[in-house]
Amino acid sequence: TSQASPPKYLQEDSLSQECKKLLSTLPKEKGWIGSYSYKYQGFWTSPRLIQGVIACQQQFQAQDTDIILVTTPKLGTTWLKSLLFTLVNRMKHSVFEQNHPLLVKNPHVLVPFLEHTLYVDGRVPDFSSFTSPRLLSTHVPFASLPKSVQNSETKLVYLCRNPRDTFISMWHFSNNLRLDHKDTNSIEEMFDFFCKGVSIYGPFWDHVLDYWKQSIENPNKVLFLIYEEMKEKPKIQLKRLAEFLECQFSIEEESCGVVDEILKMCSFENLSNLEVNTNEKLSTGEGNKTFFRKGEIGDWKNYFTVEMSEKLNCITEQKFHGFGLKFLYT
Repeated sequence: TSQASPPKYLQEDSLSQECKKLLSTLPKEKGWIGSYSYKYQGFWTSPRLIQGVIACQQQFQAQDTDIILVTTPKLGTTWLKSLLFTLVNRMKHSVFEQNHPLLVKNPHVLVPFLEHTLYVDGRVPDFSSFTSPRLLSTHVPFASLPKSVQNSETKLVYLCRNPRDTFISMWHFSNNLRLDHKDTNSIEEMFDFFCKGVSIYGPFWDHVLDYWKQSIENPNKVLFLIYEEMKEKPKIQLKRLAEFLECQFSIEEESCGVVDEILKMCSFENLSNLEVNTNEKLSTGEGNKTFFRKGEIGDWKNYFTVEMSEKLNCITEQKFHGFGLKFLYT
């Protein structure tokens, strides 16, 4: 039987000659989702996405009012996109309205990725339909952001999560995307890659540390959020986000429950059960439901051996030593 042609995100033949030439000069390793990962500007990702990153670096013109959400993959990106969209657009779309965009569109459509969606496969994005502030997202490390983003007043909201849960989430996600078209990757093999820094947009520690330093040097430009803290005290963190984006909640809003309503609407339980997120796909082929797995802290305990925990602790302590960054694991 002929295998259905693979979805967009697994196709590897749509590269420009220029990109193919570049790839031949880059270090490569086995891929998490596609066949290979390549190391470009110090981080690892797939060929298609390198092409998207370069196009974005060359073409994207940031505006001072832009808000860009930055994450390493698989640690609450979808949740934060929904919070960001709902928070920033709450005057235009009341959280109490029946047909709120978040209830009919996946968060990745409302807050699109620069390199994965807008600039991928040679696309030229049309920003004319975007309202201000433009809400965008990316996975690239700070040094690889388009220069216009680094040099403008564009605000960056960064989210990270403890490395054990990040790894487990990334491993599940990449295997889910490979499922019908390629063999899945074993946890042992991918754990070794993760520890060597070969993970999607990794090394994980460099990614986190660069944005952490930026958030300390430039707190008006970069807000650093930690997934576990958001889970533990969502209200406090949502208010921090509102303050950073200069759209604080009024006393009336607080008293009529807007903050609670936003958190309820954007909750994992609510989003993961919506029709759009159970049955539909993104334009690049990923099923929306692959973005909703568990959304909790401590799932790593179902998979990690003592040795794995110790090895990862050792690397994390070494890399983060002296920077005052601490993670919660349970």
